[in-house]
Amino acid sequence: MIIGGLERLTLIDYPGKIAATVFTVGCNFRCSYCYSSEIVLPEKIKNQPIIPEKEFFDFLDTRKGLLEGVVICGGEPTIHQDLPKFIKTIKNKDFSVKLDTNGSNPEALEDLINNKLIDYVAMDIKGPKEKYNLVNGLSGERNNAMIDSVERSINILKNSGIDYEFRTTVVPDILKKEDILEVAQWIGPAKKYYLQNYSAEKETINPEFMKKKPYTEEFLLETKKEISHLFNVCEIR
Repeated sequence: MIIGGLERLTLIDYPGKIAATVFTVGCNFRCSYCYSSEIVLPEKIKNQPIIPEKEFFDFLDTRKGLLEGVVICGGEPTIHQDLPKFIKTIKNKDFSVKLDTNGSNPEALEDLINNKLIDYVAMDIKGPKEKYNLVNGLSGERNNAMIDSVERSINILKNSGIDYEFRTTVVPDILKKEDILEVAQWIGPAKKYYLQNYSAEKETINPEFMKKKPYTEEFLLETKKEISHLFNVCEIR
């Protein structure tokens, strides 16, 4: 596994668990507002320090009894063929595993679930189908195929029996209230859906997004109120 970053302690990334977060390198999306360009863009990846697998696993050995879980995010972890092997090693050390994914690889997701390698999944829903290309940087048939894959991943999670959440980053000028309502109808009914307010705290892939101001809390609360009936849990982050 190509590891581009490690957060040694997080109390918020894995609901209900004390965890570490490991960042895999590489992504098949090019979201304009992404603030992880150093592990997404090839020209920046070549300058990103890589953490050897052994160093990461040695770190986990020192945290047994202290940490409960590991969050695997990216980039997009499912683009890596050795992801199952990587997770097996983590599980063998008695850590719970949460996967953060864009849902672009339903086959990999289903395989991980069937082999009981993941305990929790957070899947990003970028927006309604007709706006996916405005977010993911893809176009034409590639974008259409990606939407089909995302929809398959949605259905896999909803029928999996494992704990999961869907989440959407509400980006000003791209997503409006009617877009979030459409997303909610697309994925609902479901267990959990989180609206994540956009924040330009770090450099984004498209610098123009550094200038955008987040939606007001009032806007998010109004939107949440209109979609809450579709989910067991619907909250704002």
